[in-house]
Amino acid sequence: MEFGLKKLRKLTTMKVGYFDCFSGAAGDMIVGACLDAGASEEFLRGQLARLGLDEVELQIKKVNKNGIAATAFLPIVKGHHHQCDHGHHRNLSAIVEIIDNAALSDKVKQQSIDIFRQLARAEAKVHGTVEDKIHFHEVGAADAIIDIVGACTALESLGVEKVYCSPLTVGGGTVKCEHGILPVPAPATAELIKGIETVPANANAQVELLTPTGAAILTTLAEGFGPMPAMRISEIGYGAGQRDIGGMPNVLRLMVGQTGDSDMYGQSDEVCVLEANIDDATAELIGHVSEKLLAQGALDVYCTAVTMKKNRLGTKITVLCPPTETAKMEQIMFRESTTFGIRRGICQRTILPRKHQTVETPYGKIRMKVGYFDGQVTTCSVEFSDCQRAAEEYQVPVKKVVWAALAAYKNE
Repeated sequence: MEFGLKKLRKLTTMKVGYFDCFSGAAGDMIVGACLDAGASEEFLRGQLARLGLDEVELQIKKVNKNGIAATAFLPIVKGHHHQCDHGHHRNLSAIVEIIDNAALSDKVKQQSIDIFRQLARAEAKVHGTVEDKIHFHEVGAADAIIDIVGACTALESLGVEKVYCSPLTVGGGTVKCEHGILPVPAPATAELIKGIETVPANANAQVELLTPTGAAILTTLAEGFGPMPAMRISEIGYGAGQRDIGGMPNVLRLMVGQTGDSDMYGQSDEVCVLEANIDDATAELIGHVSEKLLAQGALDVYCTAVTMKKNRLGTKITVLCPPTETAKMEQIMFRESTTFGIRRGICQRTILPRKHQTVETPYGKIRMKVGYFDGQVTTCSVEFSDCQRAAEEYQVPVKKVVWAALAAYKNE
């Protein structure tokens, strides 16, 4: 059936930021990288002053880390050491109140509160308590509030609409904190990065490179963790860390650029492919596993008939999922199916730029998904569940609703 091609009026561009965490990440490094990439220092200082945290003094300066020029963002709590004494311990409600009462944009407020809630969940899990009883210890004092609100504000100043991130470098060895000496990654950090790809640190970097605050900011704001997305880079910034690491600059790199027109031939990303061959499960069980995986966030699940050893007929279950969801998908497969093993691989894919729209039909509103290539519509599909619902409501064959939706789209 011919849908009729429509010339794309103008591909929407989007400003994105990509954090390259080759030397870890911390809250102050994230803010420093944004400032180095062009975020307004004057705007940032003005917005942070609205928090009313007079006990914090902001120091922003240019530094050199192993030959790399970078910006250091240093919130200093007056009368306290920065490393392990973070002043007053505040619980989640107190922090939310401070942020909520500040004259900040709604987006910055919501992002900052979401980040602290993410921290609260991680700390509560580690300490075996509930979120409301967490006082955050290392991450709950005024400088952490400045780091988190500062990161969201600086990204807003840059006009970044979406954030992406490389795999995370956590470091090694141990870290001294309020509860004593703990392994790296610290327990709260480890909880925050579950399911996210990490990479080994430099052999000389047996220190904490990824802090709980840095992990919370990135895992809350980032759309994904992996290679840099297709983008036209316009700004690059380096945020300085507090470490001195032999042979490697302790900096966080931020690359800012535009996506959109450069994506007109397709966008690239990575997915994890999980496979399991099963010869001792009923069709009902295979169907149940597939539905469970899709309900929990799998991008696609499909089954293939295979002949296994000893000429036994079996089923190969294939699951596509974001790399960050790999652990969860494997857990479902082991718990719900009869497999003894799962094959895993990372696969690159190219996906068409797309948009979603709703069309009016004699059977009500039907959602459509439209794909573009080279500035033109190349494919469109109806939301079949909408068609099923409408067909049942109007007592007509579902194919009539599909035809009506396609005709309505073509005539727009």
